[in-house]
Amino acid sequence: MFPEFQTERFLLLQIMPDDQPFIFEGLSHPQVIPHYGVQYKTLEETSAQMQYYSQLLRDGTGAWWKIVDRQTTQNLGAIGYNNYSASHRKCEVGYWLLPQHWGRGIAAETLQTVMSYLFREKQVHRIEALIELENVKSSGVAERAGFMLDGLLRDYEWKVDRFISLRLYSRLATD
Repeated sequence: MFPEFQTERFLLLQIMPDDQPFIFEGLSHPQVIPHYGVQYKTLEETSAQMQYYSQLLRDGTGAWWKIVDRQTTQNLGAIGYNNYSASHRKCEVGYWLLPQHWGRGIAAETLQTVMSYLFREKQVHRIEALIELENVKSSGVAERAGFMLDGLLRDYEWKVDRFISLRLYSRLATD
């Protein structure tokens, strides 16, 4: 059974096939995609992301939730984990929000819930976050959540037409 959560202000619900238009809205938004690992030009292309979410569940290597406002039931963004390794007791987290919801503490509040789940239920010892250098707001979310900067991954990924460097953050169960 897929774990779903509620925080004081938000619901974390399983991303379902009929959420594809919302996922496309976020992962095609010109203010979101400059700092996110994937982007889609058409609704149809977004089926690859939907398959990715399903594959994570099938493989047991991750899970992603849509973030929903409890009062308005509006979809705000997504948060999740991937690259889960039971043998190494670690995983990577990620999150994105539609720009009109930035600056409201949404990522911080929902990240705490996901981290609690990972430490308690999945017995993860290390949670990683890889954040693009230019994404200062996301780095701030991670730092406020207790993540420590482990270092810089220089020219770590090819994105659009250039190499990009990422900051590697981690939060340990013992922190």
